[in-house]
Amino acid sequence: MTAITGTDRFLLDASIWVGAMEPETPFHGPCRALAVHSAYSVAALDLTMIEVANVLGVRYGRRDDAIDVCRLMIGRCRRLTMSADPGLVPWVLDFAREHRLSAYDASYVAAAEREGLTLVSLDIKDLVSKGLAVTPDAAV
Repeated sequence: MTAITGTDRFLLDASIWVGAMEPETPFHGPCRALAVHSAYSVAALDLTMIEVANVLGVRYGRRDDAIDVCRLMIGRCRRLTMSADPGLVPWVLDFAREHRLSAYDASYVAAAEREGLTLVSLDIKDLVSKGLAVTPDAAV
């Protein structure tokens, strides 16, 4: 990852959107800033909405919060960076194999790489520690 500048655009994974809603989450303040403030140019994957719905709506039983975050995501992201795109699949598979990632995590990495975005995540073990993403405090 290169140094972050004020003109960077960020791809936020599901952990950032959920972290913005959870005050006890590490980096809650920077997560919230990225998710809410228009000073940051952000993107998301369509996959992210499903992941947010799963965590907030299914796991935590907070259906209304899940819907609110998905609406926020649509409002904040001028476009969803990746929807069902068969052209991205080879990249996903290559990143998954090379970095020992799930296809889900590799989807974020591949989309960020293809679109020239900085991936922001709370996944220290699989993404940040491998230099594939930055933590939210590094982005704000």
